[in-house]
Amino acid sequence: MWTRWPLVLIAAGTMGCATAPTKTAPTQAHTPTESAVSSYQPTVDRILQAAREGRGAWTKMEALCDGIGHRITGSPQLKQAIAWAQAAMKADGHENVRADPVTARRWVRGEESITLTAPRAQSMPLLGLGGSVATPSKGIEAAVEVVADEAGLKALGDRAKGKIILFNNPMPAFDPETGSGYGKTVRFRARGPAMASELGAVAVLVRSVTAHSLRTPHTGGTWYGDAKRKIPAAAITTEDADLMARFRAAGKEVRVRLKMEAHDAGPVESANVIGELRGHEKPDEVVVIGGHLDSWDVGQGAHDDATGVVMAMEAITILRSLGLRPRRTIRVVLWTNEEYGIAGGKSYAETYKDQLVNHVAAIESDSGGFAPRGFRLQMADEKRQAAAVERMQAIADLLKDSGATRVKVGYSGADIRPMMPANVPLMGIWVDGRKYFDYHHTAADTLDKVVPDELNRCVGSMAAAAFVLADMPGRLDTLGE
Repeated sequence: MWTRWPLVLIAAGTMGCATAPTKTAPTQAHTPTESAVSSYQPTVDRILQAAREGRGAWTKMEALCDGIGHRITGSPQLKQAIAWAQAAMKADGHENVRADPVTARRWVRGEESITLTAPRAQSMPLLGLGGSVATPSKGIEAAVEVVADEAGLKALGDRAKGKIILFNNPMPAFDPETGSGYGKTVRFRARGPAMASELGAVAVLVRSVTAHSLRTPHTGGTWYGDAKRKIPAAAITTEDADLMARFRAAGKEVRVRLKMEAHDAGPVESANVIGELRGHEKPDEVVVIGGHLDSWDVGQGAHDDATGVVMAMEAITILRSLGLRPRRTIRVVLWTNEEYGIAGGKSYAETYKDQLVNHVAAIESDSGGFAPRGFRLQMADEKRQAAAVERMQAIADLLKDSGATRVKVGYSGADIRPMMPANVPLMGIWVDGRKYFDYHHTAADTLDKVVPDELNRCVGSMAAAAFVLADMPGRLDTLGE
């Protein structure tokens, strides 16, 4: 994550365990009524139960995280993951499995280190920011100035010249309603180097974007935009950021020696992986579900975003195994290059631009595989958005057994947002995110942090919501019907 759901049934499941068809929901001429949606409750219950009892999601997580590992754009591991995802979806019997080519930028970390040289000597952990340039081969040694925000940087004025700027802006504590505050804090990682370069700084350090740390640095992308000078940029731990801030507050000079080999390695060929559960009545109308297949080059990319990938893959596998085929098509899209450019999401929107009018909804999971709470929904048209939220709530009311019962207006996901101008209803799975930024973009984002039951509840929520959306007679966002 940079800065992230469908009645005639057939008994043709490819897993050999299809059950007898359930009765079709009442056909409505236009927009689905609450009673029409509520008639899906028995089918939803079956889906949620199958997800809770299944082992398929965990097996896929083991294969992706333990078997392949981290998957940065352009790496052999991402290429392996693209091949694995296609093979897994073909093995599960899905239709139209393919890899849509995407051209993306490749960034290479190389060797990197940072050492505090004054007021005392101490090595420190760090992670270069994705997109950063390198230091000279001998490194950079310079004094550090600590600022909290843009106002603090501006106040430095000429004193920023020749210095390494540390943006020490703490992430607020997690709030169950308002979330993590990530969007407010991450701006220093994303734009801090470009801002500091304008004042003559020679490098930038940023406090890792997390509210909890065990001296673990968090990476992420930085974007120079039209900056005249590109300067090296890296993340340090919250503990070391506070240490340097205390030294400066006490009037002590702080100096560090920074070495980075980071560089942009140019364009590479990658791919979005796609597989489908084809609709039996309106196959050209589509509900998209997915997550991003790439990750940063540390840890295993477990919560970010192997869980989202596996949720979508396993969602249509469960529907197929139950013999449930909706009116419309459910399309799994596993996007590439979300972490360093969102090339996959942009490419999908461009490739299918003439078909987006028939995209009934798009759901992305890019907030981790924690206990589900519901859905965040956004659309370009506010009137249609209001209608979609109300109707989506009727679907979420069916998901009591999974916990995904709330719907509100909010950010959906980076990979699906390029579809927003086409007025596609966009949704992100809303989870209990209190631990997400403990692991986000770190070496600690590994399989052991994922709780199987919570992941299965997410799978069930995505599968059930996608099925109702793809099967109900009308759309979420229709007006005047």
